[in-house]
Amino acid sequence: MDSFLIPQNSTKKLDVILAADALRPPLTGIGRYSYEVARRLAQHDTVERLRYFSMGQWLDDPLAALHSSTAAGDPSSTPLAVPRGPTLRTRLATSPLAVRVYCALTPTYFGWRLRGNDKSIYHAPNYIVPPFQGKTVSTVHDLSHVMYPQFHPRARVDYLNLTLGPSLARTTHVITVSEAVRQEMLERGLMPPERITAILEAADESFCPHTPEMLAPAMQALGLRPGHYCLFVGTVEPRKNVERLIQAYELLPDEIRRACPLVVAGGKGWNSEAVHARMAKASQEGWLRYMSFVEQRWLPALYAGARLMAYPSLYEGFGLPIVEAMASGTPVLTSNTSCMPEVSAGAAKLVNPLDVEDMRHALEACICDEVWLAEARSKGLARASTLSWDRCVEETIAVYQMLA
Repeated sequence: MDSFLIPQNSTKKLDVILAADALRPPLTGIGRYSYEVARRLAQHDTVERLRYFSMGQWLDDPLAALHSSTAAGDPSSTPLAVPRGPTLRTRLATSPLAVRVYCALTPTYFGWRLRGNDKSIYHAPNYIVPPFQGKTVSTVHDLSHVMYPQFHPRARVDYLNLTLGPSLARTTHVITVSEAVRQEMLERGLMPPERITAILEAADESFCPHTPEMLAPAMQALGLRPGHYCLFVGTVEPRKNVERLIQAYELLPDEIRRACPLVVAGGKGWNSEAVHARMAKASQEGWLRYMSFVEQRWLPALYAGARLMAYPSLYEGFGLPIVEAMASGTPVLTSNTSCMPEVSAGAAKLVNPLDVEDMRHALEACICDEVWLAEARSKGLARASTLSWDRCVEETIAVYQMLA
C-alpha cells in the first residue's frame, strides 16, 4: 500500500474544497466516508480553510445540517439513518438520455463556478472531479461499473463510463479505499502507480462491544434477542448477494433457523423484487426478519447483539459492514473475493459467494461452534483496532501535503 508521511517541520496550511454531494442522510457507504473525512478536516490544524461544493453550488456547512437531525445537545452523535428522497444524480441515473445531456452540459458550468481557486486542493470523495485549475484528488471506491455492469441500471453504468475517464484526466492523485481497488485500476491502466494511494476506511467509534445493559434498549425496540440472530447489513441489490444468503439459510436445519433467525437490515435497492418476495416468504415461515433503514442510535447495538455477521457480497471496494461488525465484537462470515480477504485480514470465515452449499456449511459451522466464535471475536477486534478514521484522514492529508 502506498502511503505518504507529512514532514514534521511542515508548516504548509491547506486550502481544501470538498465535494459534498454525498453529505446527506442516510450516511451509508460513500456518504459515511464523506462525513468522517469532512468532520476531521474541519477540525484539523493543517487545514486553514475548508469549503464545500455540491452540484455547482457553494454550501455553507453541510455538517451542521446533518447534525440537526441528531439528538439535541449531543454534538458528537452522527446523523440518523433516515430515508431520503432521490438526489438529482440518482434521478438522472434512471434515464440514459438525461445522463448524456447532464454529462455534456454540467462540467463547463461546474468549472466556471470553481474558477479562481487554483491555490486550493479540490477533493471529490465520490469519484468525479469537475474542471478545476488547481490540484485535485478523487476517491475511487470501486470499479463495479466496469467489472460487473450487470449489477447496476444501464443509465448508472452509462453515467460512470461517460464521466470517470474525463474525471481521471483532471485528477492529480487518486485515493482508493483498498489495495484491491488500487490493483484493479493499475491492471486497467487507469492511472500510473505513483498517482494512486490506497487508504483504508474504518468503523465509527460508536461500533464497539456492548454489555447486556447497553444492548437492552435496542433489543427491546427492535424485537430481537442478543446472541440469537445472524445479521446482514447493506442495500438489498444484486451485488450484495442476499438471495444466495437466503437460499443458504433456508438449507440450515430448522432448529438452527428458529433459534438464530436471519436479520436483513438495509434499504430496497435496484432489481431486488425477487429477493424481497423470497424474504417475505421466509418471514412468514418465522426464520427471517427484514428491516429497512435502522436509526443510527440502534445500529451499533444491532451489530453488537448479533451472533454472526454474514456478508457474502459478490464485490466490494471496501465492505464497511465487515469492519463495523468486527469492531462490535461480532464474528464475521464474508466472501473470498475482491477486497474482503484484505479487509478482514484473517479474522473472518471466508466462503465462495457463488456456492450456496459452501455458504450453508460455513453458516452452520460458524453459528454452532462456540470455540470459533470466541476466536473470531478476538481476531476481529484486533483487526478493527488497526483501522481508524483518524488514521484515514491523516493519510489523506498527507496526500494533500504532497500535492501542495
